[in-house]
Amino acid sequence: MKLVSYLKEEHDQLAILVDGFLYDMEILHPDLPGNMSMVLNYWDDMLPLIEAGEAGVQEGHVSKNKGIAIDSVQLLAPVPFPPSCRDAYSFRQHVASARRNRKLPMIEAFDQFPVFYFTNHHGIQGSGEIICMPDHFEKLDFELEVAIIINKHGRNIRAEDADEYIGGFMIMNDLSARTLQMEEMLLNLGPAKGKDFATITGPYLVTPEELQQYEVPCKPGHTGKSWNLRMQCSINGKQVSDGNLSDMDWTFAEIIERASYGVNLYAGDIIGSGTVGTGCFLELNGTGKLNDPNYEEQWLKENDVVEMEVEHLGKLINTIVKDEDDFSILSKKKNI
Repeated sequence: MKLVSYLKEEHDQLAILVDGFLYDMEILHPDLPGNMSMVLNYWDDMLPLIEAGEAGVQEGHVSKNKGIAIDSVQLLAPVPFPPSCRDAYSFRQHVASARRNRKLPMIEAFDQFPVFYFTNHHGIQGSGEIICMPDHFEKLDFELEVAIIINKHGRNIRAEDADEYIGGFMIMNDLSARTLQMEEMLLNLGPAKGKDFATITGPYLVTPEELQQYEVPCKPGHTGKSWNLRMQCSINGKQVSDGNLSDMDWTFAEIIERASYGVNLYAGDIIGSGTVGTGCFLELNGTGKLNDPNYEEQWLKENDVVEMEVEHLGKLINTIVKDEDDFSILSKKKNI
Protein backbone atom coordinates (compact mmCIF):
# COMPACT_ATOMS: atom_id res chain seq x y z
CA MET A 1 0.00 0.00 0.00
CA LYS A 2 1.16 3.52 -0.82
CA LEU A 3 0.11 6.38 1.47
CA VAL A 4 0.27 9.95 0.18
CA SER A 5 -0.09 13.30 1.94
CA TYR A 6 -1.07 16.20 -0.31
CA LEU A 7 -2.26 19.79 0.04
CA LYS A 8 -6.06 20.13 0.04
CA GLU A 9 -7.79 23.38 1.00
CA GLU A 10 -4.59 24.58 2.76
CA HIS A 11 -4.40 21.43 4.93
CA ASP A 12 -2.60 18.10 4.67
CA GLN A 13 -4.83 15.35 3.33
CA LEU A 14 -4.02 11.65 3.52
CA ALA A 15 -4.89 9.33 0.65
CA ILE A 16 -3.91 6.00 -0.85
CA LEU A 17 -2.38 5.76 -4.31
CA VAL A 18 -3.91 3.24 -6.72
CA ASP A 19 -3.01 3.20 -10.43
CA GLY A 20 -1.98 6.85 -10.45
CA PHE A 21 -5.06 8.15 -8.58
CA LEU A 22 -5.46 9.31 -4.99
CA TYR A 23 -8.39 8.22 -2.83
CA ASP A 24 -8.93 10.19 0.38
CA MET A 25 -9.32 8.34 3.66
CA GLU A 26 -12.93 9.48 4.08
CA ILE A 27 -13.81 7.83 0.75
CA LEU A 28 -12.40 4.51 1.92
CA HIS A 29 -14.23 4.46 5.27
CA PRO A 30 -16.14 7.12 7.25
CA ASP A 31 -14.20 6.33 10.43
CA LEU A 32 -10.79 7.00 8.91
CA PRO A 33 -9.09 10.30 9.85
CA GLY A 34 -7.87 12.51 7.03
CA ASN A 35 -4.27 12.99 8.10
CA MET A 36 -1.21 10.81 8.53
CA SER A 37 -0.58 11.74 12.16
CA MET A 38 -3.91 10.36 13.36
CA VAL A 39 -3.58 7.20 11.29
CA LEU A 40 -0.11 6.50 12.68
CA ASN A 41 -1.21 7.06 16.26
CA TYR A 42 -3.98 4.48 15.84
CA TRP A 43 -2.12 2.31 13.34
CA ASP A 44 -3.33 -1.14 14.44
CA ASP A 45 -6.96 0.00 14.29
CA MET A 46 -6.69 2.08 11.12
CA LEU A 47 -4.59 -0.20 8.92
CA PRO A 48 -7.27 -2.92 8.41
CA LEU A 49 -9.80 -0.25 7.41
CA ILE A 50 -7.39 1.28 4.90
CA GLU A 51 -6.51 -2.13 3.47
CA ALA A 52 -10.21 -2.95 3.08
CA GLY A 53 -10.75 0.41 1.36
CA GLU A 54 -7.85 -0.22 -1.00
CA ALA A 55 -9.31 -3.63 -1.88
CA GLY A 56 -12.63 -1.89 -2.57
CA VAL A 57 -10.94 0.47 -5.03
CA GLN A 58 -9.08 -2.34 -6.77
CA GLU A 59 -12.22 -4.50 -7.03
CA GLY A 60 -14.32 -1.65 -8.37
CA HIS A 61 -16.54 -1.17 -5.30
CA VAL A 62 -15.29 2.43 -5.02
CA SER A 63 -15.96 4.57 -8.08
CA LYS A 64 -12.84 5.69 -9.95
CA ASN A 65 -14.57 9.06 -10.34
CA LYS A 66 -13.73 9.66 -6.66
CA GLY A 67 -10.01 9.44 -7.39
CA ILE A 68 -7.76 12.44 -8.05
CA ALA A 69 -4.82 12.20 -10.45
CA ILE A 70 -1.62 12.34 -8.42
CA ASP A 71 0.02 14.70 -10.92
CA SER A 72 -2.75 17.26 -10.36
CA VAL A 73 -1.99 17.96 -6.68
CA GLN A 74 0.85 19.40 -4.60
CA LEU A 75 2.50 16.52 -2.78
CA LEU A 76 3.67 17.01 0.79
CA ALA A 77 6.08 14.92 2.81
CA PRO A 78 4.28 11.61 3.53
CA VAL A 79 4.48 12.45 7.27
CA PRO A 80 4.26 16.25 7.20
CA PHE A 81 4.62 16.83 10.96
CA PRO A 82 6.80 14.09 12.48
CA PRO A 83 7.47 14.12 16.25
CA SER A 84 11.21 13.67 15.57
CA CYS A 85 13.71 12.87 12.84
CA ARG A 86 16.89 10.85 13.31
CA ASP A 87 19.42 10.05 10.62
CA ALA A 88 21.83 7.13 10.91
CA TYR A 89 25.24 6.19 9.51
CA SER A 90 24.64 2.65 8.29
CA PHE A 91 26.48 2.22 4.96
CA ARG A 92 30.09 1.28 5.56
CA GLN A 93 30.98 1.92 1.90
CA HIS A 94 30.01 5.59 2.15
CA VAL A 95 31.83 6.18 5.44
CA ALA A 96 34.99 4.34 4.34
CA SER A 97 35.13 6.08 0.96
CA ALA A 98 34.58 9.55 2.39
CA ARG A 99 37.33 9.04 4.95
CA ARG A 100 39.71 7.44 2.46
CA ASN A 101 39.24 10.44 0.17
CA ARG A 102 40.28 12.74 3.03
CA LYS A 103 43.28 10.47 3.74
CA LEU A 104 41.78 9.39 7.06
CA PRO A 105 41.59 5.83 8.41
CA MET A 106 38.23 4.09 8.78
CA ILE A 107 36.63 4.63 12.19
CA GLU A 108 36.85 1.30 14.03
CA ALA A 109 33.81 2.14 16.16
CA PHE A 110 31.61 2.05 13.05
CA ASP A 111 31.53 -1.74 13.23
CA GLN A 112 30.77 -1.81 16.96
CA PHE A 113 27.42 0.00 17.14
CA PRO A 114 25.06 2.07 14.93
CA VAL A 115 25.10 5.81 15.38
CA PHE A 116 22.65 8.58 14.43
CA TYR A 117 22.00 12.28 14.93
CA PHE A 118 18.83 14.32 15.40
CA THR A 119 17.89 16.76 12.67
CA ASN A 120 15.17 19.41 12.52
CA HIS A 121 11.79 17.68 12.33
CA HIS A 122 10.21 21.04 11.43
CA GLY A 123 12.43 21.12 8.34
CA ILE A 124 10.77 18.08 6.74
CA GLN A 125 9.63 18.84 3.18
CA GLY A 126 8.25 16.90 0.24
CA SER A 127 8.41 17.08 -3.54
CA GLY A 128 8.75 20.48 -5.22
CA GLU A 129 10.84 23.59 -4.66
CA ILE A 130 13.43 23.75 -1.88
CA ILE A 131 14.37 27.30 -0.90
CA CYS A 132 17.98 27.77 0.19
CA MET A 133 19.81 30.71 1.73
CA PRO A 134 23.06 32.11 0.26
CA ASP A 135 25.25 30.24 2.76
CA HIS A 136 23.58 26.95 1.90
CA PHE A 137 24.98 27.27 -1.62
CA GLU A 138 28.51 27.12 -0.22
CA LYS A 139 29.02 23.46 -1.18
CA LEU A 140 25.35 22.45 -1.21
CA ASP A 141 25.02 18.67 -1.33
CA PHE A 142 22.36 16.00 -1.75
CA GLU A 143 22.36 12.75 0.23
CA LEU A 144 20.56 9.72 -1.17
CA GLU A 145 18.86 7.69 1.57
CA VAL A 146 15.82 5.63 2.54
CA ALA A 147 13.85 6.42 5.70
CA ILE A 148 11.40 4.45 7.80
CA ILE A 149 8.42 5.60 9.86
CA ILE A 150 7.79 4.24 13.35
CA ASN A 151 4.20 3.00 13.62
CA LYS A 152 3.72 2.59 17.38
CA HIS A 153 5.10 3.58 20.75
CA GLY A 154 8.07 1.60 21.97
CA ARG A 155 10.93 1.74 24.46
CA ASN A 156 13.99 -0.50 24.87
CA ILE A 157 13.00 -2.34 21.70
CA ARG A 158 15.16 -5.37 20.94
CA ALA A 159 16.52 -5.69 17.42
CA GLU A 160 14.87 -9.11 17.09
CA ASP A 161 11.46 -7.44 17.43
CA ALA A 162 12.18 -4.04 15.88
CA ASP A 163 11.01 -4.66 12.30
CA GLU A 164 7.45 -4.84 13.69
CA TYR A 165 7.75 -1.14 14.55
CA ILE A 166 8.27 -0.10 10.92
CA GLY A 167 5.13 1.37 9.38
CA GLY A 168 6.62 2.11 5.98
CA PHE A 169 9.50 3.24 3.80
CA MET A 170 10.15 6.37 1.75
CA ILE A 171 12.99 8.09 -0.11
CA MET A 172 14.94 10.66 1.89
CA ASN A 173 17.28 13.44 0.72
CA ASP A 174 19.31 14.76 3.66
CA LEU A 175 20.38 18.06 2.07
CA SER A 176 23.69 19.33 3.45
CA ALA A 177 25.37 22.73 3.42
CA ARG A 178 28.91 21.40 3.68
CA THR A 179 30.74 24.64 4.48
CA LEU A 180 28.46 25.37 7.43
CA GLN A 181 28.57 21.73 8.50
CA MET A 182 32.35 21.40 8.43
CA GLU A 183 32.98 24.67 10.26
CA GLU A 184 30.61 23.80 13.10
CA MET A 185 31.89 20.25 13.48
CA LEU A 186 35.39 21.57 14.09
CA LEU A 187 33.91 22.49 17.48
CA ASN A 188 32.72 18.87 17.97
CA LEU A 189 29.07 19.84 17.69
CA GLY A 190 26.70 19.69 14.77
CA PRO A 191 25.78 19.20 11.97
CA ALA A 192 23.29 21.90 13.14
CA LYS A 193 23.07 24.70 10.54
CA GLY A 194 24.60 22.44 7.92
CA LYS A 195 21.49 20.24 7.98
CA ASP A 196 18.51 21.88 9.65
CA PHE A 197 17.14 23.88 6.70
CA ALA A 198 15.64 20.97 4.73
CA THR A 199 15.24 17.22 4.90
CA ILE A 200 13.18 15.93 2.00
CA THR A 201 11.01 12.79 2.06
CA GLY A 202 8.56 11.24 -0.35
CA PRO A 203 6.87 10.91 -2.69
CA TYR A 204 4.81 8.44 -0.67
CA LEU A 205 5.06 5.94 2.19
CA VAL A 206 5.20 2.29 1.13
CA THR A 207 4.02 -0.21 3.74
CA PRO A 208 6.20 -3.27 4.51
CA GLU A 209 4.02 -5.95 2.93
CA GLU A 210 4.68 -4.42 -0.51
CA LEU A 211 8.40 -5.05 -0.09
CA GLN A 212 8.28 -8.70 0.96
CA GLN A 213 9.44 -9.88 -2.47
CA TYR A 214 12.56 -7.69 -2.10
CA GLU A 215 13.64 -9.06 1.29
CA VAL A 216 17.15 -10.50 1.43
CA PRO A 217 19.36 -11.67 4.32
CA CYS A 218 21.09 -8.91 6.23
CA LYS A 219 24.89 -8.92 6.43
CA PRO A 220 26.59 -11.58 8.57
CA GLY A 221 26.69 -10.73 12.26
CA HIS A 222 23.68 -8.42 12.04
CA THR A 223 20.02 -8.73 13.02
CA GLY A 224 16.89 -7.67 11.15
CA LYS A 225 15.50 -7.51 7.64
CA SER A 226 17.20 -6.13 4.55
CA TRP A 227 15.76 -5.20 1.15
CA ASN A 228 17.24 -5.43 -2.34
CA LEU A 229 16.17 -2.01 -3.66
CA ARG A 230 18.23 -0.11 -6.21
CA MET A 231 18.84 3.52 -5.26
CA GLN A 232 19.70 6.19 -7.87
CA CYS A 233 20.08 9.96 -8.07
CA SER A 234 20.21 12.24 -11.10
CA ILE A 235 20.99 15.96 -11.26
CA ASN A 236 19.47 17.79 -14.24
CA GLY A 237 18.87 14.45 -15.93
CA LYS A 238 22.44 13.14 -15.46
CA GLN A 239 22.82 10.12 -13.20
CA VAL A 240 25.40 10.65 -10.45
CA SER A 241 24.61 7.92 -7.88
CA ASP A 242 23.81 4.22 -8.00
CA GLY A 243 23.57 2.04 -4.88
CA ASN A 244 21.35 -0.48 -3.14
CA LEU A 245 19.50 -0.50 0.18
CA SER A 246 20.77 -4.04 0.83
CA ASP A 247 24.26 -2.55 1.19
CA MET A 248 23.28 -1.26 4.65
CA ASP A 249 25.64 -2.75 7.22
CA TRP A 250 23.57 -1.73 10.26
CA THR A 251 19.93 -2.70 9.78
CA PHE A 252 16.96 -0.52 10.59
CA ALA A 253 16.14 -3.02 13.34
CA GLU A 254 19.53 -2.46 14.99
CA ILE A 255 19.21 1.31 14.63
CA ILE A 256 15.75 1.18 16.27
CA GLU A 257 17.20 -0.87 19.12
CA ARG A 258 19.85 1.75 19.85
CA ALA A 259 17.53 4.72 19.29
CA SER A 260 14.96 3.32 21.75
CA TYR A 261 17.42 2.49 24.53
CA GLY A 262 16.07 4.28 27.60
CA VAL A 263 13.98 6.46 25.27
CA ASN A 264 10.40 6.44 24.00
CA LEU A 265 9.89 6.18 20.26
CA TYR A 266 6.55 7.44 18.99
CA ALA A 267 4.33 6.83 15.98
CA GLY A 268 5.48 9.12 13.19
CA ASP A 269 9.16 9.30 14.20
CA ILE A 270 11.42 9.27 11.13
CA ILE A 271 14.68 7.31 11.01
CA GLY A 272 16.94 7.70 7.96
CA SER A 273 19.37 5.08 6.73
CA GLY A 274 22.25 7.45 6.17
CA THR A 275 23.87 7.99 2.79
CA VAL A 276 24.26 5.05 0.42
CA GLY A 277 27.65 4.51 -1.22
CA THR A 278 28.15 7.09 -4.05
CA GLY A 279 25.13 8.92 -2.62
CA CYS A 280 26.50 12.48 -2.24
CA PHE A 281 28.87 14.93 -3.91
CA LEU A 282 31.16 14.97 -0.87
CA GLU A 283 32.04 11.34 -1.54
CA LEU A 284 31.93 11.61 -5.34
CA ASN A 285 34.17 14.71 -5.41
CA GLY A 286 36.69 13.07 -3.11
CA THR A 287 36.86 9.94 -5.24
CA GLY A 288 37.13 12.02 -8.41
CA LYS A 289 40.01 14.10 -7.07
CA LEU A 290 41.76 10.99 -5.76
CA ASN A 291 41.75 9.54 -9.27
CA ASP A 292 42.40 12.83 -11.10
CA PRO A 293 44.00 15.88 -9.40
CA ASN A 294 42.34 18.09 -12.03
CA TYR A 295 38.85 16.79 -11.26
CA GLU A 296 36.34 19.65 -10.99
CA GLU A 297 34.15 19.49 -7.87
CA GLN A 298 30.38 19.37 -8.26
CA TRP A 299 27.87 20.98 -5.90
CA LEU A 300 24.18 21.78 -6.20
CA LYS A 301 23.34 25.14 -7.74
CA GLU A 302 20.28 27.34 -8.10
CA ASN A 303 17.64 25.82 -10.41
CA ASP A 304 19.19 22.33 -10.28
CA VAL A 305 16.63 19.54 -10.46
CA VAL A 306 17.37 16.64 -8.12
CA GLU A 307 15.66 13.32 -8.94
CA MET A 308 15.98 10.44 -6.52
CA GLU A 309 14.55 7.07 -7.46
CA VAL A 310 14.41 3.94 -5.31
CA GLU A 311 12.98 0.73 -6.66
CA HIS A 312 9.29 0.39 -5.65
CA LEU A 313 9.49 3.57 -3.50
CA GLY A 314 8.94 5.94 -6.42
CA LYS A 315 10.74 9.07 -7.57
CA LEU A 316 11.36 12.15 -5.41
CA ILE A 317 11.86 15.32 -7.49
CA ASN A 318 12.98 18.72 -6.16
CA THR A 319 14.16 22.00 -7.65
CA ILE A 320 16.74 24.08 -5.78
CA VAL A 321 15.62 27.71 -5.43
CA LYS A 322 17.52 30.69 -4.04
CA ASP A 323 15.85 32.72 -1.28
CA GLU A 324 15.26 36.40 -2.01
CA ASP A 325 16.93 37.27 1.32
CA ASP A 326 20.70 37.76 0.89
CA PHE A 327 21.45 37.41 4.64
CA SER A 328 24.66 35.51 5.42
CA ILE A 329 25.78 34.10 8.77
CA LEU A 330 29.15 33.09 7.31
CA SER A 331 29.89 36.78 6.82
CA LYS A 332 29.31 37.42 10.54
CA LYS A 333 32.22 35.27 11.73
CA LYS A 334 34.56 37.04 14.12
CA ASN A 335 38.22 37.38 13.26
CA ILE A 336 39.94 37.76 16.61
